[in-house]
Amino acid sequence: MVLTQSTATENKLEENPRLSLQYERIASDTHTLRSLDWDRSRFDIEFGLRNGTTYNSFLIRGKKTALLDTSHLKFKDLWFEKLKQEINPLDIDFLIVHHTEPDHSGLIKYLIDLNPNIEIVGSKVAIKFLEDQIHKPFKSKPVKSGDVLNLESNSISGIEHKLEFISAPNLHWPDTIFSFDHGTQVLFTCDAFGLHYCSNKLFDEDVKILIEDFRFYYDCLMGPNARSVIQAIKKIDQLPNIETIAIGHGPILNFNTKFWLENYREWSQKRNKGDEYAVVCYLSQYGFCDRLSQSIAHGIGKANAQVQLVDLIASDKQELSALISEASAVVVPTWPIEADSELQSNIGTLVASLKPKQWVATYDSYGGNEEPIDFITNQLRKLGQKEAFKPLRVHEEPNKNIYQEFEEAGTDLGQILTRKKNLETTKSLDGNLNKALGCLSGGLYIVTAQEGTGADSRDGAMVASWVSQASFEPPGITVAVAKDRAIESLLQVNDHFVLNILQENNYLHLFRHFLKRFPPGANRFEGIELMNDLAPGGPVLSDALAFLSCKVVQRMETTDHWIIYSQVEQGNLSNPQLKTAVHHRRVGSNY
Repeated sequence: MVLTQSTATENKLEENPRLSLQYERIASDTHTLRSLDWDRSRFDIEFGLRNGTTYNSFLIRGKKTALLDTSHLKFKDLWFEKLKQEINPLDIDFLIVHHTEPDHSGLIKYLIDLNPNIEIVGSKVAIKFLEDQIHKPFKSKPVKSGDVLNLESNSISGIEHKLEFISAPNLHWPDTIFSFDHGTQVLFTCDAFGLHYCSNKLFDEDVKILIEDFRFYYDCLMGPNARSVIQAIKKIDQLPNIETIAIGHGPILNFNTKFWLENYREWSQKRNKGDEYAVVCYLSQYGFCDRLSQSIAHGIGKANAQVQLVDLIASDKQELSALISEASAVVVPTWPIEADSELQSNIGTLVASLKPKQWVATYDSYGGNEEPIDFITNQLRKLGQKEAFKPLRVHEEPNKNIYQEFEEAGTDLGQILTRKKNLETTKSLDGNLNKALGCLSGGLYIVTAQEGTGADSRDGAMVASWVSQASFEPPGITVAVAKDRAIESLLQVNDHFVLNILQENNYLHLFRHFLKRFPPGANRFEGIELMNDLAPGGPVLSDALAFLSCKVVQRMETTDHWIIYSQVEQGNLSNPQLKTAVHHRRVGSNY
């Protein structure tokens, strides 16, 4: 383990008072240049951030010197100022690009201006993406799994820094590679194993502080590609002992590396059970395709169904054909009218690999020059597929509402894929046990939640009966929320919601309304009398007996539900003479 003293350099620019840098040693001849983005509140598929984020790059000095990744464009001045303090950019021999998303590659073209002879090392796909991004010539070296770049021995430490590359496509872009320094046993993974957590603490000393953000990050970015995670871990298992995982976001994993690896392994194995899976296709770097596809995939995963994201631009034809033909469902984006020959070929492979009776759906990628979604949808219908959900149309730059609609559509598809398995599980439950569980009764409640305002707002509602008081001081309650509920995304730690307590003899209209199945993106509150702005977190139902405004403090995972422990911050009731509606079940296998 490596212990260092913080050398954070605070940003002095008035317009960015909450950007800072760290330059720290993490291993022999190895330093990290961390860009700390304290106030960033959203990332990637528009999921909220509680603790900002970081963008981590690294510098390894052997006989030759390698820079691993850069940073976000917003750090341009700060980052280069600090880099030049530590090394002359002309002395950097290689830039290793693990992943070309702009938060890691945003400064590459400026680095090339400073050092035109630097050699860029990355996957073949990454090199192609960079050519399209920076529009200037550069020296490059494409690599794949098993390839080695030897920086040779540092003259002072005597350590030979030999970097072995590992292909890790779809974690979470198709261009991703890892690199492993055999001299220091540091594994560089960029997005994989990361978390959005901004802190001056360099390492992962306190698991309890980081675990929720670590899991949330996995669920949003890595979980949809659980199959690819498992394949990457199999490759990692072949490496010598890993001392440190140098990630692209968050604190460096140094104290608890085995713990984090095993979490990824366990979560991905759970997601990868069974044979049925959905393929969600996307086009890397086209419109909002990658983010929208991730929202769909995240929704499918919430229903405990398998999903595989597939890039139609970068995929191998044989692999693409196998994935499409064996999938139970396929989701397809709109593609550009003027597609290049390689993309046209892959689209042809996609269409040819589809089989009758597969579930198929389409979504708008909002690229600005793509084939009409109805044209593509009709093409697929002619092949005899079943419609998984209505075409998802995007008429403006995607906001929270649109991402929520896409996620909900994915959840609907996931429920289709898991329906048979869930029925079999229900039937397998012992009859007497099932009836005994049904004797557990509870009240009837409507949980409402709202985030943001105007066009960028999201809201949700659900019927709840698994609610219980859990603490006196402070007053706290628990609510059990099924993993595939749309509202679950609005019940993260520090989020607010309202628990509406229904009253006896006046609940059926609310119960029936919120129990019905809503199409993706539908207004849950249409036709319902509300009292807005009465409590933080969501609307209060006018016909509710009472309400409690709650703040999420902790989440506990079970096999199919999240147990949400929340602190009650305020509440009121309409009539102390009335009683709470009670829900009696006949069996324990359903609500």
